[in-house]
Amino acid sequence: MPLYFIEDELWFPPVEEAMEDGLLAIGGDLSTDRLLLAYRSGIFPWFNDDELPMWWCPDPRFVLFPGEVKVSKSMKQVMRNGGFELRVNTAFAQVIIACQQTPREGQPGTWITEEVKRAYIRLHELGYAHSAEAWKDGTLVGGLYGIRLGKVFFGESMFSKVSNASKYAFISYAALLQSEGVELIDCQVHTEHLETLGAKMIPRESFIKQVDRLYH
Repeated sequence: MPLYFIEDELWFPPVEEAMEDGLLAIGGDLSTDRLLLAYRSGIFPWFNDDELPMWWCPDPRFVLFPGEVKVSKSMKQVMRNGGFELRVNTAFAQVIIACQQTPREGQPGTWITEEVKRAYIRLHELGYAHSAEAWKDGTLVGGLYGIRLGKVFFGESMFSKVSNASKYAFISYAALLQSEGVELIDCQVHTEHLETLGAKMIPRESFIKQVDRLYH
């Protein structure tokens, strides 16, 4: 497959043209219009600080259906008695900064560059990017952020400063999203953490069809 290079024009190649690892295109920018076009097309940005923007659409795609969230017995106990409180969109900038600063196993740095941070804060101000936050004793201890378009939530990153905080935020927010009509949570690429919560792989073709149906 060819690797596409994007300059100033606002477009993406067909997702079927992605390389085996899911990389579809390089270049462009993180403007609001380009990011929204990407998510509507099932594409997400992921690149290091010293690289041009890289755009991905892997096959298969890692997703979670809100009604299929798995909650272990021990986690149910945490949900009831862990002392956490869910808040939504009260500390978006703090959440993305915490995700930026959280060390990741096997990753020497972070893909959440200053440019990425500014772009998603801008999306939050416009009502597209949202944060789900776990608070304990008045302190932000975990959470996640992502993009919501129609009945799809595109998860981007999460963090946890105390045990089970990110799980609490994710489980609680998935239930809230389901109550608001969201039918699909995009988890992008596989993690064991989300697999234990019920996320699974589906074919890219199926994912794109569902995004198209649920966005409109």
